[in-house]
Amino acid sequence: MPRTGPCLPRRGNAFTRWLGRSTLAVFGWRVHGQLPDRPRLVVVAAPHTSNWDFVLAMATTFALGVEIRWLGKHSLFRPPAGLLMRWLGGIPVDRGVRSGVVTQSAAALRSQEQMVLCVAPEGTRSGARRWKTGFYHIAREAGVPICLCTLHYPRRTLGIGPVLIPGDDTEADITAIRDFYRPFRGRR
Repeated sequence: MPRTGPCLPRRGNAFTRWLGRSTLAVFGWRVHGQLPDRPRLVVVAAPHTSNWDFVLAMATTFALGVEIRWLGKHSLFRPPAGLLMRWLGGIPVDRGVRSGVVTQSAAALRSQEQMVLCVAPEGTRSGARRWKTGFYHIAREAGVPICLCTLHYPRRTLGIGPVLIPGDDTEADITAIRDFYRPFRGRR
């Protein structure tokens, strides 16, 4: 399991780290790469094609002992599961309503001493033709780097890194990010 630096927000204990490592081992997954040792960061998780992606992501954060926050559709947060989703770091988003999620998320990142925000750019498990670019605009507005994380089901690997600093050419950066993710395959 990769080591994590002292600047990252921490969560859990020896038991939750063991639980995360054990869950990954039972399913035959390996984690490679390393989260940048930054107190604030946007993590892009792709491809997102299955509910199992969430299980693997949570197992990885438990194994690493890192606290993450993530954006999820508001219907996941209804009782009784809503309490668990919030405890796991979830932030509800109603995708049908324009509510300034980018601005609010960037403000939250700027206001926290430590925060890792994880976003799936597809915005859905059902296969989006076009990625949502909110993750990029959140990172740029907040002045934080983007860490690209991958799920590759054929090899059962979860990759962490590389890191991208959002620049002035949004279109070029988004194209480079999409090209980076092209060889990785989701469950579906």
